[in-house]
Amino acid sequence: MKQKNQGLWTLKSFVIMLVVTFIAVPVFIEGALQQALQSLFKSDLYVGTATGFVMAAVFLSALYWLMVQADDRKIGFQSFSKRYWPLILFWLLVLILGSVAIVVLMEWFGMTYENKKTNSLQQDLSLFSFILAFVSAAVISPFYEEIIYRGFFYTWLKRKGGIVFGLMGSSFIFMLVHIPTYNTLPVNFLSGLVFAWVYEKTKSLLPSMIIHACFNGIAVILTAAA
Repeated sequence: MKQKNQGLWTLKSFVIMLVVTFIAVPVFIEGALQQALQSLFKSDLYVGTATGFVMAAVFLSALYWLMVQADDRKIGFQSFSKRYWPLILFWLLVLILGSVAIVVLMEWFGMTYENKKTNSLQQDLSLFSFILAFVSAAVISPFYEEIIYRGFFYTWLKRKGGIVFGLMGSSFIFMLVHIPTYNTLPVNFLSGLVFAWVYEKTKSLLPSMIIHACFNGIAVILTAAA
């Protein structure tokens, strides 16, 4: 990031991205647009995937506009050292084991919630639907979510309150956007912590994208195999 230009990191920019995240996207995309797509596709998997593409476009467009306004178009896409690969594998394993433990514990307490996209994939499993679900979860989501939640939100919060504040705040935001899949919210919070911590250690979004993609990809494979 250009340290001499802080335009992208103003309170106004933060509020704009919060409005996009918690008002514009839920109301107009996950609400109105999703209903229109439901009548068109008749499949929760197709609807969810199409909605995800639109969400990615809206999020990235909003952030790019802020970056243009600030005359600063760098947001963590620099390469990373090969010595970080063991770190990437370690934190992927930590995330997998931690998520399994959380899910088992929550199911033990009877806290479950159906995911429409997951159910749709299991009910209408085909090579096409599997590829669609895999691309959506392991390519599209990790790409734009890491840019938004780690590249922007984590960095903004870290600059305002330090690393711990950035870790907790960005992970909390990342957890909230996954409502209403309530049974996965603790997993989403843990994921946010891992992704942000890896970004902090490597100074690049690419390692967190790799972990995110692998984690989501494994989840899709296990869902299809169930």
